[in-house]
Amino acid sequence: MQQLLGAMGASDFHVLIVDDDAAVRQVLCGLLTQAGMTVTEAGSAEAAEQLLEKRPVDVVVSDVRMPGTDGLGLLRRIRQNWPEIGVVMLTAHGTIQLAVEAMKSGAHEFMQKPFDREEVLFVVRKVAQQSRREGAQPPVIGHGSAPFVGRSQVMLELGELSRRAASGSATVLIRGETGTGKELVARSIHEQSARRAKPFIKLNCAALPDSLLESELFGYEPGAFTGATRHKPGRVELAHGGTLFLDEIGDVALATQVKLLRILQERELERVGGVKTIKVDVRFVAATHRDLEQMVEQGEFRQDLFFRLNVLPLRVPPLRERPEDVRPLTEHFMAAACAANGKPRMALAPPAIELLLAQAWPGNVRELEHFVERLVVFSDEALISARDVERELVRGTSSKAQAPPSSSRPEASGLDEHRRNAEREAVLQALSRAGNKRTVAARLLGVSRRTLYNKLEELGIA
Repeated sequence: MQQLLGAMGASDFHVLIVDDDAAVRQVLCGLLTQAGMTVTEAGSAEAAEQLLEKRPVDVVVSDVRMPGTDGLGLLRRIRQNWPEIGVVMLTAHGTIQLAVEAMKSGAHEFMQKPFDREEVLFVVRKVAQQSRREGAQPPVIGHGSAPFVGRSQVMLELGELSRRAASGSATVLIRGETGTGKELVARSIHEQSARRAKPFIKLNCAALPDSLLESELFGYEPGAFTGATRHKPGRVELAHGGTLFLDEIGDVALATQVKLLRILQERELERVGGVKTIKVDVRFVAATHRDLEQMVEQGEFRQDLFFRLNVLPLRVPPLRERPEDVRPLTEHFMAAACAANGKPRMALAPPAIELLLAQAWPGNVRELEHFVERLVVFSDEALISARDVERELVRGTSSKAQAPPSSSRPEASGLDEHRRNAEREAVLQALSRAGNKRTVAARLLGVSRRTLYNKLEELGIA
């Protein structure tokens, strides 16, 4: 485990400590700084939010009980405005119920005071690494977007199949390309089921290294490895009575697949380092964009696990297979974007709609959602024209363009300058529209906050 912690690294992780107790902040800051991390501290949730607006953070370690906005309130604000940041909740009054509430609200980890040095380092490093992986992708805007907006026959059928799947407890396997809305379908199944009052716990299996995924799933006992100073329930236990959503199930290593198979068959588990068998009542919903059948043929995925997962198969179609949904989805996202950005209701001119219908949308519904919000923020008129759409399409293309090597083309330096100017203009306009709030600007540009900060430094924008 020590080798694992060393491999995880810490030299460029930035951690924000939020606690009204100055002594606790001092201890944590000293511990994490000695480990090579950059640490910032705040004495309240309100101060923490101001700091989060100013610079990128990988992990927030927050106390639960604080004057004013408490830790759970701060957690919900972070999940809403900075979804790529990992959050660790810290409390002297820890209970399983409180841990479940924190996990339901989006916390990555939950630790109790008094904390152990090795446990703190282990947990913070793990969450920081997970945050970096998730933050490498642009944040999803509008988490409450309905998964079944549209009029296409395939989506009407998916809605009906999801409703029927929700009535039972059989395992569901959701297939579909990235950005189609698989997690929204999973949430819809949970919210329509008899388990809706119980936890909906999610775990992105691709966001953790194989060596940590097992302890994240099953929990661990004291002494199981360095940093494990007390027993900790895993995501399976936290989902007891509710639903566990395993995203990117195709990325689970074969060794962990064996243990998942046992849970699916027996509904029981043993924590890492433990010998006690724990019974669980959990409804499993899994999702993947990968071809599991091909992985089975290549020996990368267990056939028996595939059969256990594929009891109720659902497929979320890509947007190109349901072009008739582009217009209602656009109208839905536009109404949400106008409300979120304080703008009056906007509409699309018919030529603008035709332009949207002509696009391939390889990023599916997520890409369309990002594009519509950008369109709303950067447009001044109530009626969005085809020219407005063309402008944003060009802007998106410019930000992705790569200049050719200078050795092969003499005019490369001119193209480099043109690309740099286009990027600078797009970034400055996004900052202006966002009121100089860099988190909002990153969302408008469809990039992660860290990518925006790197671009600001590259372009020399203070």
